[in-house]
Amino acid sequence: MPDIDWPAVHAEALDILREYLRIDTTNPPGNEAPAARFLGGLLEAEGIPVEYVEIDPGREAVHARLGGDGSKRPFLLSNHLDVVPVEAAHWTKPPFEAVLEEGRVYGRGAIDMKGFGVMQLVALLTAKRQGLPLKRDLWFLGTPDEEAGSARGMGWIVEHRPDLVDVEFALNEGDSGRLSGGRTVFSVAANEKFGCPLRLVATGAGGHGSFIHTDNSMVRLAKALVRLDEWQRGLTFAPDTRAYVDRLAEAGILDGGTDEALAASIRARRGLTPMFMNTLNVTMVNAGVKRNVLPSRSEAILDCRLLPGQDTEEWRQQVAEVVADLEIAVEFVNDPQPTAMPRTEWDTELFHAIEASVRSVFEDAVVAPTMTIGATDNRFLRARGVVSYGFAPAVYSREENNGFHGNDEFISVETFNTGCELTYDIVRRLCT
Repeated sequence: MPDIDWPAVHAEALDILREYLRIDTTNPPGNEAPAARFLGGLLEAEGIPVEYVEIDPGREAVHARLGGDGSKRPFLLSNHLDVVPVEAAHWTKPPFEAVLEEGRVYGRGAIDMKGFGVMQLVALLTAKRQGLPLKRDLWFLGTPDEEAGSARGMGWIVEHRPDLVDVEFALNEGDSGRLSGGRTVFSVAANEKFGCPLRLVATGAGGHGSFIHTDNSMVRLAKALVRLDEWQRGLTFAPDTRAYVDRLAEAGILDGGTDEALAASIRARRGLTPMFMNTLNVTMVNAGVKRNVLPSRSEAILDCRLLPGQDTEEWRQQVAEVVADLEIAVEFVNDPQPTAMPRTEWDTELFHAIEASVRSVFEDAVVAPTMTIGATDNRFLRARGVVSYGFAPAVYSREENNGFHGNDEFISVETFNTGCELTYDIVRRLCT
């Protein structure tokens, strides 16, 4: 195979990224079809078979297949085409002009996730041009609607076109590399928490606001919310999250001297603790119709994020027990109720390919399985038995990560170039 001219690949990839960022796919409304056609056109120009899947008018997914010898099941590079809205008044650069300045490309989607989508696209193009002897098909899928919950994106695809995701392994968004404690840490999201919103309902007799009342539904609801906010729960260690903190402890980032010290180190890190427990936060409260009328019904919504494998009814009962003496009804918001998310294995060919690729560039990096505390399209794939990891092979700076759903979103050219090379190397290691 010929040597890869990476400077030329970088230049081409940067041009693709900037043109892609100029396609406004803000969701709502989405209108991702032009983006799907843009990416698909680049693949078709290389002779790679492409299918466009219309889900709604103006909303399409793009799917491509680079064939292997079939000795192993396919590998899917998956990404979403849509982006979140911008507050243009707070941007110092136009959000849809892909301004290139001082080694940075600015634009909505640069981090989430058009940048990684182009890394995947370039990996596919490079594999085709290099004539890689693939043992498994290499697939590419760009989907709409992820930023609005994926009902008209990956959720629709797994229900109506499951053939597009009939693969062994998949790589999507979820985590990446970062600097922590003086070390470069690459977190590979093998699992993610899942949402289980609950509704708390307090009822009472109501009455005129001028009287003294001993049964105010709003007061009981407020007491319940305070109690839940102060509810102390222990940490839960699963094989993947235990491996994550053990590797961080080995690197000296966490104190792993004793289990108690490790737990204290975890609790001291706001972004780490949710990986080890079910969480709940009050996000909405609704009560009352008039200033001088006691509400006969008061309710609140809890945004609950549960660990994989957690039974939802068991969790509802736990919450109900905490506030049982306050006569609060605890209900599922969704009907039907959400189901427990199965855990995905992390000791796999894909994980080892990622680890080897990362260490080929970052020799002393910590590479560890982790869990995404938010929701991604990986959940749909995992529910179908696909080993799907959330991982972009790039080291994003704190400033870059601050642009995630924020203002002046950007990706550095250096970060992007490294991501292109590592994504291709993961493909090479897994598929040949």
